[in-house]
Amino acid sequence: MSEDIKNSINELGSAFEEFKKVNDERLEAVEKGDGTAYLDEKLEKIEAKLDSYEDLNQKMTVAEQNATDVKGQLDKLETVLKRPNSGFDTKSIDESLQTFDAYCRKGFDALTDAEKKALTVSNDSTGGYLAPPEYVRELLKTVTEISPIRSIARVRSTGARSIQVPKRTGTFSAEWVAESGTRSETTGYQVGLEEIPAHEHYALVDISEQDLEDSVFDLEAEMQSEFSTQFAKAEGAAFVSGNAVGKPEGFMTNSSVSSVNSGNGTALLADGLLSLVHSIKSEYASNATFVLNRNTLADIRKLKDTAGQYVFQAGMNLISGVPNTILGYPYVEATDMPNVGANAFPIAFGDFNRGYLIVDRVALAVLRDPFTQATTGNVRYIARRRVGGQVVQAEAIVKQKVSA
Repeated sequence: MSEDIKNSINELGSAFEEFKKVNDERLEAVEKGDGTAYLDEKLEKIEAKLDSYEDLNQKMTVAEQNATDVKGQLDKLETVLKRPNSGFDTKSIDESLQTFDAYCRKGFDALTDAEKKALTVSNDSTGGYLAPPEYVRELLKTVTEISPIRSIARVRSTGARSIQVPKRTGTFSAEWVAESGTRSETTGYQVGLEEIPAHEHYALVDISEQDLEDSVFDLEAEMQSEFSTQFAKAEGAAFVSGNAVGKPEGFMTNSSVSSVNSGNGTALLADGLLSLVHSIKSEYASNATFVLNRNTLADIRKLKDTAGQYVFQAGMNLISGVPNTILGYPYVEATDMPNVGANAFPIAFGDFNRGYLIVDRVALAVLRDPFTQATTGNVRYIARRRVGGQVVQAEAIVKQKVSA
C-alpha cells in the first residue's frame, strides 16, 4: 500500500474523530435550546472532507468483496467464451484483436479476405460482429469494477439468452415416530425452475475519423472505457429498481423482499437500523452488506445508539483491509438508491450473494456505422450485450422504510 493511501486513511480517521466531537457539541446545543448555525456550518465542512475519502473507502470495500469473486467470475467467463458453441471461432488472441481493431478502424469492406473470414458475424438480426473473447473479458472486468451491485451479488455467465435456476418452494418437515412405528413420507419439499432472461441493452460512442487514421490512437482502450461506463450505469440502475420489463428486475422492486420501518416518519434512527440488521436470519447476516446512496450515508454518520456510540465507524483499519462500517457491516454506495424521505426505502441490507443473481450473456456485438455521423467527421459504434438480474432468495434481503 502506497504512502499516499496510508496518509489518506489516517486523515480519514482524524476527520471522523473531529466530526464526532463537533456533532456531540451540536446535539448538546440542541438539548439546551441554543443556536447551532456555527456548528452546522463546521459540520458541513467536515462532512465534505469525509466524502472526499469515501471514494477510497468504496474502492477498498469493492476490492475486498471482489478479492475472491472477480477472478473466479472472469475465469468462468473465459471458459464460456471458448466453448465451441459460444459463437466464436477458436483463434489466437492477438489475431482476433488485430482483426477486430482493423474492422473498427477501416470497416468491413476495407479488410483483406483473410481478415473478413477471421471475423465472427453476430447471429442477431441487427447485425455487427462479435468482439473477441479477450476484448469481452477486459470490458466486463471494468464493468465489474464500476458496478457496485456486481461486487456483492452472484454472477453467472452463459452463452444462451436465459438461464434456469432451481428454486425451492417448500421443505421437508421432521416428524415424530414411535420406536416401532411406521415412518410415513413427509410432505412439503418442492423444487421448481425459474428462468432468468438476459435482456439486451446497447451503448453508443462516436470517434473522429482523424483519430481512427492515427495508428497511435488506442481505439480498443477508448471503446472499452466508454462502453463499460455506459453499461455499468445502465445495469446499476436496473439492478436496484428495474421493473423486469425488457430489463433486469431490481431488488428494490421485488414484492417478496420485506421491509422494516425506521421508527420515524421522516428520518432514520439508530434503533431502526438495529431492527433492520436483526430482521434477517443469521445465515444471511454473516455475509450481509448495506446498500445506500451517499446522501443517506451522510444522515447515518450522525446517528448514535442508546449507549451513545456512533453506528458509523470510520475504517481506522483500512490499512489492514477493514473498510468503513455501519453497525459493524460493510456498505456499498449505489447512486440509484432513493434518498431519505417519508415512506421512502433508502436502504437495503442482506446477503446479496445469496439473494440476487446477475446473468451475463458473454457475446458482445459491435456495429460500425460510418453514415449516421458522417457530416460531423465521426464514425459511430453501437455495442450490444445482454444482461439479466433477478431476486432468487427474497428472505436474504430486507429494505428499510422511512416510517413510524
